[in-house]
Amino acid sequence: MSKRTDYISWDEYFMGIAVNSAMRSKDPSTQVGACIVNPLKKVVSIGYNGMPSGVDDDKVSWDIKDGIDSKYLYVAHAELNAILNAKDGSALQNTKIYVTLFPCNECAKAIIQSGIKEVVYAEDKYKDTLAAQASRRLFSLAGVKMTPYVGRVPVIHYE
Repeated sequence: MSKRTDYISWDEYFMGIAVNSAMRSKDPSTQVGACIVNPLKKVVSIGYNGMPSGVDDDKVSWDIKDGIDSKYLYVAHAELNAILNAKDGSALQNTKIYVTLFPCNECAKAIIQSGIKEVVYAEDKYKDTLAAQASRRLFSLAGVKMTPYVGRVPVIHYE
């Protein structure tokens, strides 16, 4: 018997971790996951979008309306959570982040500051917004590579 030839690629593996992480999000409208990987193909950190640690997510609104009850004032993004979840900030130097949604400008700043050198993203549904345009400009100015994800959605086969 020879080895399987239909195994997933590294990109599919790491994006799969990001997708799985997104499934932890309690956000009713947008679930985002992130997976940070070093050059040795080791997972450094993961994160998903949600309320900050210690905040009871039943006591804060998940609405997208304007004002003090807008979820956008409270939710921490997956990219920022993955950066903050890293045990050692210096371990983020020259890493790659896999994200299910192209980062906003605030996350772009955190990505750049942390030393991440490539962003692999699955979706870019907000590409026409000012935030996404600013992210692209920031990444370009900082030399951070932006790579659209191209790969299969893995399916486990059992015999």
